[in-house]
Amino acid sequence: MKPLIATFGEIMLRLSPPGFERLLQTPNLIATFGGGEANVAVALAQFEAQSRFITVLPPANPVAEAFIGELRRFGVDATHIVRAPGRMGIYFVETGANQRASKVVYDRDHSAISLAKPGTIDWAACLDGATWFHVTGITPALTASAAEITLEAVRRARKKNLQVSCDLNYRKNLWKWGKQPSEVMPQILKLADICIANEEDCQTAINIHVDIDVESGHLEREKYAELCDRVLATFPNLSTVAITLRESRSASHNRWSACLCTREAFLCSREYDITHIVDRVGGGDSFAAGLIYGLTHLDSAQEALEFGVAAGCLKHSIPGDFNRLSSSEVFALIRGTGSGRVQR
Repeated sequence: MKPLIATFGEIMLRLSPPGFERLLQTPNLIATFGGGEANVAVALAQFEAQSRFITVLPPANPVAEAFIGELRRFGVDATHIVRAPGRMGIYFVETGANQRASKVVYDRDHSAISLAKPGTIDWAACLDGATWFHVTGITPALTASAAEITLEAVRRARKKNLQVSCDLNYRKNLWKWGKQPSEVMPQILKLADICIANEEDCQTAINIHVDIDVESGHLEREKYAELCDRVLATFPNLSTVAITLRESRSASHNRWSACLCTREAFLCSREYDITHIVDRVGGGDSFAAGLIYGLTHLDSAQEALEFGVAAGCLKHSIPGDFNRLSSSEVFALIRGTGSGRVQR
């Protein structure tokens, strides 16, 4: 039987101008959906893994109904979504190009999930049949109660002996409710098995610092080995730490890779030179989904790492949050050159 991966977090309506236009340069905005944990669930379903998305949505809301329909179209289990008072969050994305960075504007105050309290979700039912549970640092950033629900969820997953992965996913524009992320995220990470992060996440969310220069365009991998070792030493419950490496030459040109550290080994992936980024939003979520897929379906940690990095690379070519790629397409990149030649 295939493992069932459950994810928990907020979903939002995503509004973006066409192509690389500025917000409201024209009166048209493209409406899709997005959210880190939902992105992971959708990507896993595209890889033909079993996935379930757990969230809190407002009742009798046509936009929320449209999202549930979208989840079902992708093959994600949407039967454990809870309805509670509040609104559905919105976020605006302006895609950058060359030296103009992408911008994100959030409009998610008073969303249903941010207002929900511990006890709102029946975790016994929502986690029934699951073998893996995935959360991120985005939901705890919303409100104190959202942080409490995330911690409640991870505790229940741990009691059910699920594998737990946590993507630290620091978002500086969200942490405004009182506590700092370094006061919240370590409590969650102490209950996890897998940590996914980048260097900024580690510095800000769990207060682990290594002197890494991300602005030079060249990353020293030995520094990332040191960072992974420090995370594993600080959190003895963790079995694995995965760190994404992004060498940002411009908004349009990144070099992309990752490393993975277990108690036994430090592994590095192939590096991809992404010279024309269509949309980098969701790239990290695609990496997380690919890594989880690899760890549950492939034979080795190195294969899992390569699958995650290739999935994240390919997401940079797709507009919108969701990664609309099959596992066979990811394997084709891993085994090929990535030249982009037309397939006839």
